[in-house]
Order: sequence, then C-alpha cells, then structure tokens
Amino acid sequence: MVISSGVGEGDGVAESFGGLLRRSRHEARLTIEELSHASGVSVRAIGDMERGASRGPQRRTVQALAEALRLDDARRAELSEAARAGRPRQETPAPGACELPRGVGDFTGRTRELAALRELAEGEQAAVVAAVSGAAGIGKTALAVRAAGHLSGLFPDGCFYLDLRGMDPVPMDPGTALSRLLKALGVAERRIPADEEERAGHYRALLRERRCLIILDNAAHEAQVRPLLPAGGPAMTLVTSRRPLAGLEGVHQVPLAHLAAGESAALLRAIVGAERAQADPDGVARVASLCGNLPLALRIAGNRLQSRPGWTAGQLAARLGDEGRRVESLAAGDLSVAAAFALSYRQLSPPARRSFRRLALATAPDFGVPMTAVLAELGQDEAEDALEELVDLGLLQSPYPGRYRFHDLVRLFARARLSEEEPIDAERQARRRMDDWLLEVATVAGRWFEPGYGAPPQDWSSLVELNSAQQAQEWLQAEGGAWLAALRQSARVGEHARVVEVAEAMHWFSDLWMHWGHWPEVFELSATAARAMGDRRQEAVHLNYLSWAQTYCQARFGEAESTALRALELARDLGDVRQQGWALTYATWALWGRDDRPSKETALGHIRQAAECFQRAGDTEGYAQAVVSVGNCLRRLGRVEESVRHNLALVERLRDPAFGGSPAIVHHAVGTALDLVGEGYLELERWQEAADHYRQALPELRRRPIARAVALSLTNLGRALVRLEEVEEARAAFLEALELYEGAGDTGRAAQVLKELDRIPLDEPVTGRRSAG
Repeated sequence: MVISSGVGEGDGVAESFGGLLRRSRHEARLTIEELSHASGVSVRAIGDMERGASRGPQRRTVQALAEALRLDDARRAELSEAARAGRPRQETPAPGACELPRGVGDFTGRTRELAALRELAEGEQAAVVAAVSGAAGIGKTALAVRAAGHLSGLFPDGCFYLDLRGMDPVPMDPGTALSRLLKALGVAERRIPADEEERAGHYRALLRERRCLIILDNAAHEAQVRPLLPAGGPAMTLVTSRRPLAGLEGVHQVPLAHLAAGESAALLRAIVGAERAQADPDGVARVASLCGNLPLALRIAGNRLQSRPGWTAGQLAARLGDEGRRVESLAAGDLSVAAAFALSYRQLSPPARRSFRRLALATAPDFGVPMTAVLAELGQDEAEDALEELVDLGLLQSPYPGRYRFHDLVRLFARARLSEEEPIDAERQARRRMDDWLLEVATVAGRWFEPGYGAPPQDWSSLVELNSAQQAQEWLQAEGGAWLAALRQSARVGEHARVVEVAEAMHWFSDLWMHWGHWPEVFELSATAARAMGDRRQEAVHLNYLSWAQTYCQARFGEAESTALRALELARDLGDVRQQGWALTYATWALWGRDDRPSKETALGHIRQAAECFQRAGDTEGYAQAVVSVGNCLRRLGRVEESVRHNLALVERLRDPAFGGSPAIVHHAVGTALDLVGEGYLELERWQEAADHYRQALPELRRRPIARAVALSLTNLGRALVRLEEVEEARAAFLEALELYEGAGDTGRAAQVLKELDRIPLDEPVTGRRSAG
C-alpha cells in the first residue's frame, strides 16, 4: 500500500509512520500529552515516533494509538502498514531469546528506586544507562525485572534480558553477549558479524532505531559492559552488578541498600501469608532482624516457613538465633545465603581474602585501615586497597570515609571462613596483635590529657598519627568499642598490670567523654585488677575513679558513695593522706545527688576534711578542687551569700602565681569558682553580676571543655541575660548550650534548654536543633 505524504499528492512517496501519526493527531486536535493520556503510550515514546527516532512500533502500541485517535478502518490500516514498513527487514528471532525471567508477585519495597528508574525512562535523554549495584542477595535482579514490568508500556519495541554471569569463574565475554542480543533483536545468525567490534556497531545501529529496554544482569566489570552500551537512540539499558561500575561514563548509579525493618517484615508477611504472620508478629519481626533485612535471606526464611506449615515464625527465629549456624541455616533448595556470599569471596585477591577473614575478629561495629593492616599483616596502602575491594564486591560497607563495617550475616560468613581456612594459632596470633596494638595506642592517646605526659615520646610510632590532643580524642572515640573489648580480654586472661595502666591513662580523658557510658566498666575492671595484684594503693585510686563514674555516668549516688568510702578505708589503712582526700571528694560529689539536708551537711564535712588532707599531702590541684567544692556545698545548703564570698576570695587565691599547681587544673578551678559565683548571684536575683561572672567563667572552662559543665554555665548565662533583656546574646548562649547537650547525649537537659528558647520572642523559630534522642 502506498500512503500519500499529504505534501505532493500522487508523487508515489510513502508517508512515514511518524508523519502519519503527527497528521492524524493534528486532525484529531490533540496535544501529545492528551494523546498519551488517552492511549497509555508515554509522551516520550510518541515524541520519538513523530520525530522518526522510533519508526516501526509494535502492533499493540499502534492499536492503542488508533483507538485514542478514533481512526476508521481505512486509516487504521494505513497506520498499521506504515508501522510495518518502518520495521527493519529481519528474520524471526528464536523463540525465548533473551526473554525476561519470571518476576515475583510478592515484591516489596524499593519505591524510591523504581520511581527513579521511571523518571529516567520518561526523560528526554537518549540512550539512557542505569547501573543498579549492591551486595549479594540484596535484590538487584528482582528490582530490574520488576522495573521491566512497570516500564514495558514505555518500550514498544520490547524488553530483553541477558545474564552476563559476572560471578562465574569465566564470565560471559562481550562478543558472546552481543551475539545473543543481536539474535534477540531479530538478526539471523548467518548475518551476525564474526568480528566483535562489528557486532557492537551493528547492535548500536539497531538500537538507534528501536525503543526497547535491555537488562544486562550480573555484570562482572566495566570492560564486559562497555561494548554493550548504545551510543544513541531511544533505548534504555539497565545493568546490575555487585560492583558499582564507577568506571562507566554517563551512567546513572542506583545503589541498593538493605530493606528497612518494616519492609522486611512486610516481605515475610507477603511470602507466608497475612494470617500466619498475624499469628506471631513478634516472631516475624525477629526473623526479619536475624536475616539482617537482606532480601535473599528473607526470601529463604519465608520459603522455609511456607514448606513447614507446622512451624511458627518464633520457632524459626530460635533456630536462626544460633550465630554459629545462622548463615548455613539460611538455605532452601538451590537458594543459599552462604553460596551467594561465596561467589563474591572467590572474586577477591589473596590480601583481600585474608583481610576479610581476619576482620571477623574485630569486635567493634566498625573499623579503619590501621586495624586492618594489623590483623592482615599488610602495609597501610595495601590494607586500604583490600578494604575498597571488599566494598566494591559488597562484602563490606563504608558508612563514611575511612571507616568500614560488616553486615551481620556477612560477618558470620567471614567468621566461618576464618575457622575453616586458617589454623587456630594464626587466629590467636592475629587477635593478640590486634589487642596489643589497640591497648598500646589507647594508652598513648589517653596520656595526651594527663598532666606530665601530653604528646607521645619522639621515638614512639604506630599506624596512627597522635600529633595533637584532637587527634588523640578522635582516635579514642572512633575506636572506643575496640579498645574496650581488648581491655576486657586483657582482664579475662589476667593481665592485671596492663588493665590498670590503660585505665590510669584514661582518667583525665574520661571527663571529656563523660557521656560514653562505659567508664564504670573500665574502672571496675581496673579496680578488680589492682585487687588481684594485691596493690591496695592502686585499688584505692581506681575505686575512686569508679565512684566518679557511678556518680556522673550512671547517677547511682548511693553506690558511688559506698565505693568512695571503701577507697577511704583502704587509704586510711595505708596512711595515704592524698588518696583519703580524693575518696572524701568523690564521696562528697556522690552525696550531691541526694536532696536531703543531712546528706548536704555530711558532704560539707567530707569536703572540708578532703581540703585538709590535700594540704597535708602538698597536692595543690586536689586542694583547689576541694576548696571549690566547699563553696558548692555552702550554696547547696542555702548559705548563698557565704558561698559567693568564699568563691570570690578563692578566685583571688587561685589567680595568685604563688598558688602554683598545674595551670590546666588551676584554670579549671578558677572557671568553676566563677561559675559558682554566677550561680549564687542568679539565686540572689542579681542578674547583672551573675551575667558578668558567667562571662568570666566561660573562657576558663573552655580551656578544658567538659561539655556538660560549659553547657550549664551557658544555660545560666542565658537565663541572666533574658532578665537583663539582652535577647540576642541570651539566644546565642542557649543555642550553644543546646548543641553541647545534644552532642553529649543529654536529651533531658537539651529539652530544658529548648523550653528556655521557646520563652524568648524570636523573629524566626529555632529549627534543626532538636535532639534526635
């Protein structure tokens, strides 16, 4: 049939499908958007047809357009003939060539990723390529197949799927992949070029004319995929890989994370059925958690429940609760979590394999390059390369630069590899190297904050830099879980002197990280170790540290007082006047947690005795802290004016160069005394004097910034400034206090500061500062 072009009647030139479609749409007085809405064919697809980018759409697409345009039989035939003429002359493809695999009806979640892929498919960019990457079992193939089902209407020339077998010992080569794709696109085998480069050119030429979706599943690396990507045209290519394929240019990256807890439970419910899931919702939630929210593990767990009608979710959770057997238990038929992980493990270089196995010994939630170097006996650069290789294959996650962590199931798989592939002696030696290194660095880092130590000795070297107190603090906090686990191990094996040494190094640092929460355990271990050594003086010292931790980290005031009094008894038996002073000081601080007057009176008696002990022992720093605490006791007893006079006089004494002592401790004592003066004036409603003394106190307190002390001073300064109607400075003080409390995890005091802020009339509300706790 010859269709008139409408430009030159009878000239014998057939009108293209695109021209005929545009003319029919204009005659129907429809916009492209209106035709899209009426036909269900996307705006982009119609535009491609009218521009000639897609010349021969499939029959079902032509029928939908003809229905929407309300064409009569003759015009329908014209449109169908034009579409047929626009299709390339080709042989019929082999049945089932590159057909999509079966999807799953209970697919759950991934709403954001599916929306992103649809947006790419509907966009104006030609030859779109998206790369879906993620760990083994995270659901990359399931997402790609689901996306194909959702997007099939946008691709009238078909959807094609090819498994590139990237995890096989020998992945599919690009030449073979091109041959299969060309056959799927209708090219007869005898017409497929023998040369790989010519195949790629022929493939790209075909895709310039067709609006189809190509799924390249399970890619090994960029070199395998690059020849399979179109250079132009309306096609979309979706690549999945365990590696991020970051070397591919102009590719939209779609990284997959694990499902959220709610999505995991929903997937299990979908697999086992609502009725069975509702019978044991806690068991379903527990199974989802033990599966680590990994889709493959959830699928296997759900299938196991389906095949065992007599089991409850809770019973399966109990079986999965055994860490030693959990990964192996997550197997059903030919589905296996261990097998999926093993495919990635086999791809690793020898250094990365060794690092993977031995990192199972790391007890903290995350770790860095230096610890990996210690465990795997690698240089730092080699260790970093190994870690990045593990991340690329989805066997590790990197939550932020320089830190790495396992998924729970992957850690268990690594532990199994370690047990099976390395002798027990090698495992013990690696653990010992790690613990020794952690405790050595922790001791050196902690001593940065102790008067008389500071920077490490010049001849000290390790895999980390501790050239400043800031670096020391960052390391101690980043590796807190790790060195604490090493300390526990030292205590278990009876290394008492080392436990005491590490805890002693933490004494001054602990004030700066009070909200960590583990100081009671640290000092309980050290006090116990000192007792096991028979060193009664060290036992008294570390019982005092423990009392501090029980007071300020746990608010266990009665226990803290008893602990300090045990230390006092030991110190008296030994005749150690200095430790008697400290025991009385810590007992005083514990008594401040009680609100009754007898406790306050006892506290004042204790702290006066402590000051006398320090004076007798010649301990200037201890004396300064005790005398400051005397002023605090007076204020707590309601003797506010006496407390103000006491502290003002004390400030003068402490500022006298003849007083002596460690500058850091004396400055802190000055700041504390000035803060107490401010607090006294606040109680006396002498707002200006209160504000003046808080302003003097803060620079002194910031020299050794104990977060809660500085935050309290700022909060009280803000209250005084509100009374003085100095609103802007008050707001700044409250906001800084709020940030410090939130950083210290003190949500209760943070909420109180927010109430103070709410009382200030603001031009703009305070946002973005509320605690997540």
